[in-house]
Amino acid sequence: MGKKKGGKRLGKKQVSELLQNLFQHNPNETFSFKQIFRALKLDTHPLKMLAIDVMEEMAWDDFLSKVSDTSYRLNLKTQVQEGVFRRKASGRNSFLPDDGGTPVFVAERNSMSAMDGDRVKVSYMARRDKHIKEAMVIEIVRRAHDQIVGKLRVEKDMAFLIPQDSTFVHDIIIPKRKLKGGKTDDKAVVKVIQWPDAEHKNIIGSVVDILGKTGENNAEMHAILAQYNLPYKYPKNVEEAAEKIDATITPQEIARREDFRDVFTCTIDPKDAKDFDDALSIRKLENGLWEVGVHIADVSHYVKEGSTIDKEGYNRATSIYLVDRTIPMLPERLCNFICSLRPNEEKLCYSVIFQMDDEANIKTWHLAHTVIKSDRRYAYEEVQQILEDNGVKDGTGEPAPPATKKNPYKGEYADKLIKLDALAKKLRAARFKNGSVKFDREELHFDIDETGKPVKAYFKTSKDANKLIEEFMLLANKTVAESIGRVKKGQKAKTLPYRIHDQPDPQKLENLRQFVSKFGYKVKTSGTKGAITKSLNALMTDAEGTREQNAIETVALRAMMKAKYSVHNIGHYGLAFDYYTHFTSPIRRYPDMMVHRLLTKYQDGARSANKDKYEEYCEHCSDMEQVSQNAERDSIKYKMVEFMADKIGNTYDAHISGLTSYGIYAQIDETHCEGMIPIRDLGDDYYDFDEKNFVIVGRRHHTKYQLGDPIRIQVARANLERKQLDFTLAD
Repeated sequence: MGKKKGGKRLGKKQVSELLQNLFQHNPNETFSFKQIFRALKLDTHPLKMLAIDVMEEMAWDDFLSKVSDTSYRLNLKTQVQEGVFRRKASGRNSFLPDDGGTPVFVAERNSMSAMDGDRVKVSYMARRDKHIKEAMVIEIVRRAHDQIVGKLRVEKDMAFLIPQDSTFVHDIIIPKRKLKGGKTDDKAVVKVIQWPDAEHKNIIGSVVDILGKTGENNAEMHAILAQYNLPYKYPKNVEEAAEKIDATITPQEIARREDFRDVFTCTIDPKDAKDFDDALSIRKLENGLWEVGVHIADVSHYVKEGSTIDKEGYNRATSIYLVDRTIPMLPERLCNFICSLRPNEEKLCYSVIFQMDDEANIKTWHLAHTVIKSDRRYAYEEVQQILEDNGVKDGTGEPAPPATKKNPYKGEYADKLIKLDALAKKLRAARFKNGSVKFDREELHFDIDETGKPVKAYFKTSKDANKLIEEFMLLANKTVAESIGRVKKGQKAKTLPYRIHDQPDPQKLENLRQFVSKFGYKVKTSGTKGAITKSLNALMTDAEGTREQNAIETVALRAMMKAKYSVHNIGHYGLAFDYYTHFTSPIRRYPDMMVHRLLTKYQDGARSANKDKYEEYCEHCSDMEQVSQNAERDSIKYKMVEFMADKIGNTYDAHISGLTSYGIYAQIDETHCEGMIPIRDLGDDYYDFDEKNFVIVGRRHHTKYQLGDPIRIQVARANLERKQLDFTLAD
């Protein structure tokens, strides 16, 4: 090793690389000079002296630790760190250190075949001149997953799994005896039985489940769930536990509760919903005030803490809504039958009862366990129709004009719904006046046939009927959070899981300011919280209906932090609430169930719950919320590609919805489906991506592609396997 091929002597650079490799591959060993010379075959005096000089420099740079005058070891203090490995399909893998420091690049050759999310130990590499900082994985501490989803390929002597996740570098080898009857093109879930090591470079797996043929709707939806380690089947023992629950409501239970069975009560939900977890009641009181009850399914009455059903609910933490199905948090018997506030059935609830005047000022309120009997189950569309039939113009924020003898309100219970709408509009106006951020993002939806194939794509917008429900749910969530969190000076608030939302990222707000200025808009990035929000809302209003609206909303959303659960309350920036929690959806969210249980205990005089324990629960629920959102997004992507698969060659008007260094994302105006135009397909120029200004510019011809620009595209490819649509520019 002392000489290179052809007799050329090693230089300083080569000796540095040899030493670096030796120490990094043996991070826990101390090497004497003799051992180093022998290991690297440095057999001449000048080479040995050069190696000693290089090691001194490495110690000076904190890469090595000097153990004695004649021995060194890797400096574990500065060179070895633990954290999370992030694998990218582009090969730009990175290491996220536990101390929250900057992500560090990990080349594929230095990854030790670590998978995305694996907990790893890395050693930092001596930085090469004019190169970015790099790390090398030296130990995989804990694997994030040991199950992989993909498509089987069965050959004469060998079988393989081609992973669904594009970040995998290699296919997984499956011994024939571990195939479980799987055939070529089957979608399968495979458990890893051997990870790569020094001797074996391949991942070896065993089939645990065959999901069906690639392309079959059920198989594909189950594959999306399995890829995120989410359940696609309900455990039999949990279903059986649900079957044993006694659903009868005894006279003794009714006697313990406030009785709302004779008060007008209704549910308003999507037309295909089955789990109705919230209902509204309204009546005029003798004191002239309106009593509005926000009644929430009393799930914790049936699901006892620590029970089989509770443990499964906690693990899932949330219901998952794929395009064509719901994967419920609780067994079907509970969520669709026992707990669901179905019309004309007596149901147990946990309720927030408000007394308010015509201006929606709350005069008094209380929390109570109740029994209700819903008079009517409405779909949003039905309520919207009743409101519009009585003079409500959607989106204006104006309530219906008063009824007269000549023009009475039209529709069943119309007067009750119109009053609820009027009160909700007052609440909404007050919320925005107090600094709530205006974000009415449209959502892509599909109509699907009986085989699961999408036949229509459209954007679902939030109308007055949706906002009516939203306002009362926000009010209930905020009120119960305040009842625990807001205490007298000197007192300590009891433990409660809050829904918290931090202030926007200042740098991203500055990016937004620079971006919108190109369109002639202004936005404040400094000053009070209220001033910034007011400015953001004014921007949203000004941009409404313009071609740049979508782009501005996208950049503004990027500046926002993600909401999450925590027992450490910092308030909710987006809603401008000092105290906020989730109380109104215990059928589909575990945090709401935790809040119900704690509120019940506190009403009974219990001491404060353990903060650390509940913070751990909050972190789990926040993580699961993120994972399920990723799965939901993947199901939308899959249906989008499936919907466009028979439209190859068609041209459409679109607008630029995203920009990256490798391509332009465009959204079709008509179907709202999004695809990518790879940079390489942009023609006879070299393009630079200006991330700060959300623009791609050609070096030679200076052609610009800006976020929000209108373009005409042609559908080029629809890859269902990768859930990817490729477009080309039509002109």
